[in-house]
Parts: sequence; structure tokens; C-alpha cells
Amino acid sequence: MLRQRKQPAVMSAARKLPGTPVALLVAAACAVSLAACGTPARPAARVAPASQPPTGALGSQSHGSADAQAGAAGPAAAAAGSGAAASPAVSPSPPATSAPARPGTTVPGAASCPLFPADNVWNTDISKLPVNPRSAQWLASMDSGSTYLHPDFGPSGGYPYGIPFKIVTSAHKLVHLTFTYASDSNRGPYPFGADTPIEGGKNAGGDRHAIMVNSQTCTLYELWDARYSASRPRAGSGAVWKLTSNRLRPAGWTSADAAGLPILPGLLTYGQVRKAVRSGKPITHAIRFTAQRTRSAYIWPARHEAGSGSSRRLPPMGARFRLKASYSIAKFCSNATPYCKDAKAVLAEMRHYGLILADNGSNWYFQGSAYPAWPSGLIELLKRIPARSFQAVSESCLKVGRNSGKATAKPGCPIG
Repeated sequence: MLRQRKQPAVMSAARKLPGTPVALLVAAACAVSLAACGTPARPAARVAPASQPPTGALGSQSHGSADAQAGAAGPAAAAAGSGAAASPAVSPSPPATSAPARPGTTVPGAASCPLFPADNVWNTDISKLPVNPRSAQWLASMDSGSTYLHPDFGPSGGYPYGIPFKIVTSAHKLVHLTFTYASDSNRGPYPFGADTPIEGGKNAGGDRHAIMVNSQTCTLYELWDARYSASRPRAGSGAVWKLTSNRLRPAGWTSADAAGLPILPGLLTYGQVRKAVRSGKPITHAIRFTAQRTRSAYIWPARHEAGSGSSRRLPPMGARFRLKASYSIAKFCSNATPYCKDAKAVLAEMRHYGLILADNGSNWYFQGSAYPAWPSGLIELLKRIPARSFQAVSESCLKVGRNSGKATAKPGCPIG
């Protein structure tokens, strides 16, 4: 890797304390567990919007891409039927029934923009994929037997803990930045300014991520080590994505993330959790997380590595993990416990969409947005999820092209 990313944080005492409240199994548990008791349908094809990103916004990101589909903004269209027309000379068979389309995840605060197409790997149910042969070794390298997941967001005594992002329009001023790693960065320009929230606050150390989404062009902009000044805005690296496309970054390129992946689609937001509980519909995207030691390699859909050795016992960037089917979401907590239903919605997401290894940091820290504010009661519940109840899956079989994030089921490679 070109730079050393995220030093491991000190593990909290709560993260090390075992303990999982057990509730009686009731009939209502499935409704609360959302996706844990159902299987979302395969997403339908999308239609691309007429709007395009500002000239040059994607920079050299188009190089080496094999993805020919642009995807779409807005709600997903209904899935097309798959049966051929019957011959007039033959009694027609019953028409093929189309699977209902699953609406893709949309950008919080910009509902007309998808958070990548519904068939993108971030938005794919991996609950039925085969277990990766390296699963046990990877979990052991992350101290899974004695570790509990840690929400890398939540209440804080100072600036909100989590990664913020800002929704802008084409009216926002665009600037060119100076990048430390210019060869791996999209030149922009970026809608970055004094009004852009920085992870940890304007005077923070650490990763200092800045994320912006143009709601009119459905363009995602992400910066690492972002520092604004009117005379010389700069960042360590920068990446731009068209949210209606499955196109990945060029192979070997970093992003604002060590894995060369976008950050925003892997952020859990409290708004998504509350919506899932109210509607009974699951959260439909994977969550970004970190590991202290990673292999010096990356696997699809990651594009970059930041490893500490070639040992295959270490997980590579892009590795995908899910909550085991044997883990009882219904018994995680009593529904009478404050925020229990919220926690179960997150557990259901982890079972069906899982976690994607995206950066170096403390083992099993998973990321969320800074806004809206997270209640401390929910954060404490999320610290009780045992890492040993996860398993790595083999998702490369979903790949349709090495430069595309589109995921398609195949024989022996089912989508949940």
C-alpha cells in the first residue's frame, strides 16, 4: 500500500465483556427480525437517468472498465417476465411468474439517487453463498473467539462519532484539490468547501474522511485526510463514483478507503434502522468494517490492499462475512428492552448482507454515519454481538466482470 492507514484503536472494555440477553421465542420474533425470517427477491434491471456528472467528474476512473450498464437512479422497475411467447399451434403453458423486484438502497437525504444499482455487490443478499474455506483461519486472525463487534459510531462527548456526509446540488462551488496520492485519485473537481463536514471535526486527526453526494447528478465524492482552505484545498486521496453505475475503480487504485472501495454504501445510518423497524422491510446493504491485520492482497470487489504479509491465514481486503444462520436473532434481546427491535434489524442486515473488510483498524469495528444521532442504548446492545458467530463467504462467484461491481447468481452460487 502507498500509505499506512488507520492505526488500531484501543478496545473498549464493553467490547470485551461477554453477555447476550436471552428472550423467550415468540411468534412476533420473525416480524421484528425482518430479513432474518425472509429472503428478499432478486433486484430488477434499472434504467439510467438522463442527468450526467459534471464534465471530468469521473476523471480517469473509466479506464479499464468492463461494465457496460449505467444502472439507474430512483425506484427499481418491475422485473421482466422470462417466458417466451407460446406458438399458436400449441396450447400455451402458464406464463412464467416474475420474481418481485427488490428496491435498491437509496442515498439517505437523496432518495432519487440509488446507493449503486440494486444488483451491485454491496446490495446483494449473500445469506446463501458457500462458506469460504479460509473462514476459520480468518476469524482466528481477528481474535473472533474473544471479541465482540464494536460500533465505530455513536454518542460522543465532542464532535459526533461516526462518518458524516453531505448532500449537495450542482449549485455548490467545485474546487480542485492537491492530492498526496495524485496518481490514485480522481482529479475532480469536488463540491468541497468550508461547509463540508469532516470526520471528527475540522481540527481532528485520524482519517478525516469527507463525503459528498450531488443529488442532481447522483455522483459520489469521497476524500481521505481532507483539509479545506480557500487558497489550497488538499487531501491524501480522492475518489468519484457515478452512483447509477456498477463500475469499479481501476485495479490497484486506492480511494478514500484502503480497499479502494466507496465508503458511503457501507455506512449504517440510524435513519435506516428506524425505517426498517417501522416498515418491517430489511436494510439491504452490506456494512463496512476493519481488521487489525490483513493480507497483502485484495479480492473482488476491492481494488487495493494495505496488508501486513502474504499469509493466507489473514483476510484480504474485500473479504465478506455474514452472521451465521444458526445464531438466534430472536433470542438476542427481549422486545421489551429499549432499542431491542433496532438491534435486531441490524443483526438481520448482518445475516443477509454481511460485512465487507474495507480498511485497517481495530478488529471487528463496523462503521456508521455521524447523523442522525445514535442512542446510547442501541450502541450498548450492538456491542454484544459475538464475532465468533460470523463466517466468511465466497462471493467471487457472483462476479460478472473484474471491473464491475454487478453481482449475478449462478449454479452453486445463489443469491438469498
